[in-house]
Amino acid sequence: MPSTPFARPAAVPGTVISYHGTEPENALIPGHTTESGGVKVIAALFRGLASYDPVDAHLRNAVAESISTTDSTVFTVELKRGWTFHDGTPVTASSFVDAWNHTAHGPNRMQAAGFLAHIEGFAEVNAPDSTVTELSGLEVVDDHRFVVTLSAPFSEFPVTLGCSAFFPLPRAFFEDRAAFEAHPIGNGAFRFVSREPERNILLARYDGYAGDDRPQIGGVEFRIYADLADAYHDVVADRLDYLDVTPFWALAGDRYRRDLPGRTYDRTYLGIQTITFPLHDERYADRRVRQAISMAIDRVKLIDTIFRGHQAPSDGLVPPAVPGRAENQGGELCSYSPVWARELFDASGFRGGIELTSNIDSPNRPWMEEVCASVTETLGVPCRFVPIPTLGEFRRRLNAQEVTAVFRSGWIADYPSIENFLSPMFRTGASDNVGRYSNPAVDALLTAADTAPTSEQAWDLYQQAEREILADMPTIPIWYQSTLSAWSTRLRTVQPNPFRELDLYSVTVAEQDVLQAGEEVPDRHRTRAA
Repeated sequence: MPSTPFARPAAVPGTVISYHGTEPENALIPGHTTESGGVKVIAALFRGLASYDPVDAHLRNAVAESISTTDSTVFTVELKRGWTFHDGTPVTASSFVDAWNHTAHGPNRMQAAGFLAHIEGFAEVNAPDSTVTELSGLEVVDDHRFVVTLSAPFSEFPVTLGCSAFFPLPRAFFEDRAAFEAHPIGNGAFRFVSREPERNILLARYDGYAGDDRPQIGGVEFRIYADLADAYHDVVADRLDYLDVTPFWALAGDRYRRDLPGRTYDRTYLGIQTITFPLHDERYADRRVRQAISMAIDRVKLIDTIFRGHQAPSDGLVPPAVPGRAENQGGELCSYSPVWARELFDASGFRGGIELTSNIDSPNRPWMEEVCASVTETLGVPCRFVPIPTLGEFRRRLNAQEVTAVFRSGWIADYPSIENFLSPMFRTGASDNVGRYSNPAVDALLTAADTAPTSEQAWDLYQQAEREILADMPTIPIWYQSTLSAWSTRLRTVQPNPFRELDLYSVTVAEQDVLQAGEEVPDRHRTRAA
């Protein structure tokens, strides 16, 4: 593909690395960003009360000096001094409280609002026509301290606080939202420089960053690719510095080992690949149809054929290494059982063909076509894949309920907890319950788990809820995620984190490749033409 040089602005001193990205669905507002393309940019622009270790995801304080409670209902948050936003204004208790109130307020239609549902007053504030704009469970004590009161005990609450839904916002957001959307202002290790839709987002290191984990690089350019193959060829040729995931075909015959000797890393992460039924379509109302399609999928064959064994078949909804996870929750419903699948499907009386859909700016077409082939072979029903060009367009169609096909619905943890793999997708009315699943028994179990006095008691109830969900099968687990990331010859100390993102705080660049401010990026680090 022809290239044009990317001249790094003089406003970005030091070395800029390039990082594969997809076009964010929305403006870069923490409370309105829930898809992976936007979240990894948000994670560089902002820092929350807590963060997650890049190796094992354990919780550690960031802006918070302490988060204390005696009853898992009332939490006192003490902030560290010295944190500022990129416009120089201080990060205060109000920065968090105002941001959370804005995210929770129903008329604002923030996609991440559901993450705040445990805070007292959420139901009233979150109503679509609510005139109540402040959560009764939030109280600012002074500039560096605030109190959070939950509607009921929730022992997992501190674990959630590294999630982007809980990031702070500066006064500038509330004074001129349009200006903020054009030039976001965070408090993280990188500040916004520029954005060209469908091409790139450029960030520079913020030297006023108050965290202990200060980055070594001078900036990061998130490059938007419509085709993962182009990104792969660019990282092989040293025109792209980091790629989260390599295309499936690079695994064939270990091609990636020849193309990228010593420049890849294969690790499991806190993610799962799934497909979800649009339950507003009456054809999928009978759970026997959903169960049959799940058991018609030969997961082992799919993984061997497409990924050369680089994934692990799902036996439930919660990946390994997530606290609270239990093995084999799905039993035979998550296994290839062609005889039972055909019996259930025929008994359901399903009519017509089946369509699967997903964005194709990530490598989704090959495996979804393999799913279709398995469904057709097992159930004797036509199945076809309908592509959607970009993740942003795919998400917009889902949120508008324009999708009538069975759709890809993979999940990467917002925070390391079994609760995060259940409540956001399967609780009635939850923020990421795009398939519109609802089961009062599941809701009751999730609520009981949330309010359990200990983590161990909560885990048992979450596991019961997971089994109920799998019996209904509104979402079909396919595999637990691992990723083969790749990088250019100039990167050093590369650490992919448990959320499938590059740790921008530890990565470095070979000394001979460090550029000074104002230099043009050499040909081997050029961007693609528009």
